[in-house]
Formats: sequence, structure tokens, C-alpha cells
Amino acid sequence: MADRSHERWGSQLEYLLSCLGYAVGIGNIWRFPYLCYRNGGGAFLIPYFLTLVICGIPLVYLETTLGQFASAGCISIFNINPLFKGAGYAVILVNIIATTYFAAIMSFPLLYIYHSFTSPLPWQSCGNTWNTDRCSELTGNSTSAIGSTGAVTTPEDEFFHIRLLQMSPSINEIGGIVWPLFCCNLICWVCVYLCICGGVKSVGKIVYFTVLFPYVVLFALFIRGVTLPGAGQGILYFILPDWSQLKNPKVWADAATQIFYSLGPGWGGLVSMASFNRFHYDNLRSSIIIPIVNSGTSIWAGFVVFSVLGFAAERAGVPVSQVATAGPGLAFITYPAAVTLMPAPNFWAITFFVMLFFLGIDTMFVTIEAVITGLLDEYPKLHRRRKLITLMTCLILFSISTICNTKAGLHIIGLLDSHVAIACVPIVCIMELVAAVYTYGQDKLRTDVLFMTGRPLRRFWLILWRYVLPVVAGYSLREASGIAGWCVALASVVCIPIFAAKTIYMSRGPVLQRIKENCRANALWGPRRRPKSARSGIHFAKKNCTCP
Repeated sequence: MADRSHERWGSQLEYLLSCLGYAVGIGNIWRFPYLCYRNGGGAFLIPYFLTLVICGIPLVYLETTLGQFASAGCISIFNINPLFKGAGYAVILVNIIATTYFAAIMSFPLLYIYHSFTSPLPWQSCGNTWNTDRCSELTGNSTSAIGSTGAVTTPEDEFFHIRLLQMSPSINEIGGIVWPLFCCNLICWVCVYLCICGGVKSVGKIVYFTVLFPYVVLFALFIRGVTLPGAGQGILYFILPDWSQLKNPKVWADAATQIFYSLGPGWGGLVSMASFNRFHYDNLRSSIIIPIVNSGTSIWAGFVVFSVLGFAAERAGVPVSQVATAGPGLAFITYPAAVTLMPAPNFWAITFFVMLFFLGIDTMFVTIEAVITGLLDEYPKLHRRRKLITLMTCLILFSISTICNTKAGLHIIGLLDSHVAIACVPIVCIMELVAAVYTYGQDKLRTDVLFMTGRPLRRFWLILWRYVLPVVAGYSLREASGIAGWCVALASVVCIPIFAAKTIYMSRGPVLQRIKENCRANALWGPRRRPKSARSGIHFAKKNCTCP
């Protein structure tokens, strides 16, 4: 492998902010608050924080440890068990699929920012050329929810689906390109390329603004939200515990799934970011800080969102449950509807959508960097052409993402978002656990961690990695729906058996011997520049690695 030891974070704060930008995203705003209130309010925090401790933090610690120790991306990290290297290619593919639709989602806030400079806000009333006869404005005597009820739609709903997206009836009717979305998508990709073309040196500087600015905006929205009439009603609806929900297994499953997917293990981003750390950096503290800040942000965002929803419910004369939604509907229909009821609605609309954009763009930085780092580490000759590889990657992903800029774009986004990671990510995490703790061996792992950080690896982590996390990861696997859903879910997973079969086929000897040989860490596993002291304390060579 090529030596890329010169590629390091300017400071460990840059690493921490990059990981926070990766973990904290738009899901903290539009998924967690709804999930919390639906699953028992404050009672949901019990399984949520329990899962954070036994699943979230240990997974982040394991991935950052492996990435930092080997200075390797998501493919080369499986030099610890070459038979599993197909999981690294699966991660590349799942990131490519996810980035294509996520970039399209990021074009939505840009369009809203543009239209938020119009006064009055264009989604504020029904008297526009795009509105239908079913459009009904939200008033104090309203008896319907904010959004569409089937018989009646609101101006916010029609603005989003008809004016902005020009949405087709189904995914089977692709339609043409929606050019405003296309242009905003292009702007997103230009921003991404300019920010990541210099590698971690440029990303490390950009995150000081892109990560911290959304927190400033979130604080401003929090202060404004809690001072609105009806805010208390919304917040109580969010946190009031329903202890009976703890008896429902689905609540515990939702908590595990939320922790599992919100932090980003199994996606390659954490491994990639950690690979640029100094070798002797003690990554345990940051591995605890990142999940805790991510979860704290989710809870804080819940207060921000439900304070505004409580205000909207009071003004509309409806229960909070009728205005509480999840997903894009919350960000692009419900919240804009609530903003129109505030004083200075244009200012708060711009503020909210700027925050959404920066929350999402951070995630794109690290996701694409994970793809590029993974490929460059596995094919080191490409390092000399990093900027060209970055440009080509962005151009290819932009070209693919234009399918989500069509009139069926939201249907495609829904299909990809609900299926792309349901099989691949849990399986990759399980394979990481098996490779590190079982085939490589916990004794070697403890020795490596002690040498790298100077801190002994506690038995607590090994117990979680060996016995608890494989069960939780397996429990996070979900069933796909429909043929299209199964195709999306399995598109990346097929890399795993294909590469394993290829590896076994290209080896020599009986089949069982081939499998055993390829379960051992190869000669490429270990630090890129091995200190002299490593020779006596660390097992780097393939001949010294044994399968239990």
C-alpha cells in the first residue's frame, strides 16, 4: 500500500467535528422527534440510552480503533480478514446509492431558501397558479391536520409536491427533469467538490463552520420556539412518558434501529475519518463524545420541533398529534406551515432551511470521502491523481443522482431511503465484529490497542463486541417490501459472497484450508509506518495470525 502518513488532521478537533458532522444530520431533525413521541415520549429515552451504551458507543469505538490502527479505509480495513473484503466493496456501493438520493434531498432546502426571499411566502396561501380546487388554507377554525388529508390539501403540501417537485402519480411515471431541482443538485455537488478536493486538509477547515453553524441556528430556533404560545403543549406531547410502551418490543427495536443508523457504523465514514488520526491518538474519549453529542442533538431538536408544532396546533385549533409527522413531510410541509404563523416568517424560514442544508452537506462530505479513501487505499497508485479521482467521482455520482431530479424523484428517494441499508449495514457491522474479535482474536486486538493508545482494552468492550453487538446488529436487519425493495436491499450485499467466492477460488489447497487461510490477517494489516517498538509487541505478519 502507498504511504499516506502525511495525510493527517490538522488537529484532533477537526477529526471530532468531522465525525459529528457525519453523525448529526437531517435525521436528527425529522426522524428522532417523531420516533420519540410515537414510542412513549420520555419513556422511549430508557431503551434509547440503554442501546446507546451497549451498542452505539462500542460500535463507534471499534470502527475508529480499526481505522486508526491500520490507517485504512472501508475496503483495506478487511485485510484483517481478507475473506470478508467484499464487505468493503459493499460499503462503497451502498454509499454510492445513498449519496445519489441524498444529494437530491439537499436540493430541496436550496429551493426553499430561494423562495423564502419572496414576501409573502409562496406556500402561505392557496391563490397561486399551481394550487388545486382541494387546497384549503390553515386557519384558527381548521379541523384538519397540517398537510394532506386526502379530500383536502394545504398550500404547503401543494407547494412542495406540485410547485417544487412537479410530482408524478407513481414511480412508474418517471417524467422529465425538473430543472430547478437539477440546478440546485448541481450547486450541491459543486459545493461538495470544492470542499473535499483537498482531502482532509480542506474538509478539516470547512467543518469548523458547517458543523458549528447549525448549532447556532438550532439555538436561535429553540429560543424562538419555546417563547411561542402553545410551545409548552407541544413539548409536553414530546416528552410526557407513557410507561406502558416499554412493554412493546417494537419500541425497543426502534430504539436499537435509531442508534444503529444515526451514528453511521457500517457505512465506512467513521473508519475513513479515523484513518487520518495520529497513530497514538487515544480515540476512546472521542468515541464516547460523538454518540453522546449526536443523541443530545436529537433530543434538543425534539424540543425545537415540538415547540413549534405545539404553536401551530394551538393556532390551528387541532391536537398536536395531527400536526406531528416524520420524514420529509415534517421538514418541507409541517414546519414551513408553522413558520407562516410566526412573526417575520421569511427570516425564520431562511434560518431553518439554511440549517437543514448544512446538516446534510456535512454528511455528504464524509460519505463521499469514505468512498474515495476506500478506493485510494485499496488501489494506492491512484493517490497521485486524487483530485482527478475526486472530480470524476463527483461527476459520476451527480449524473446518477439526476434520476432523483425527475418528476418521480420523491418516489425513487422513498424507495432507496427505506431499503438501501436495511441488509448491508447490519451485515457489514457483524462481519467487522467477527473479523476483529473472533478470527483475528481478542488477545491480538488488546495488544494492538495497548500499543496504539497506551491504554489497556477493558474486558467490558470485548464482552459487548463478542456477545452483545452481533445480536443487536442481527436484530436490526429488516425485511424489504416488493421486488424493487429487495433489489435495492441486496444490490450491495451481493458483493460479499462474490468476493469471498473469488478469494477462495484463487487460493490453493483444499476448500477448508483456503477458507482458514483467508480468515487470517494478511501482511498488509497493521500501521502504515510501523514504529521500531512495534516489532516485538504487535503481530503484523500473516504467519503470526491464527484463527480460533
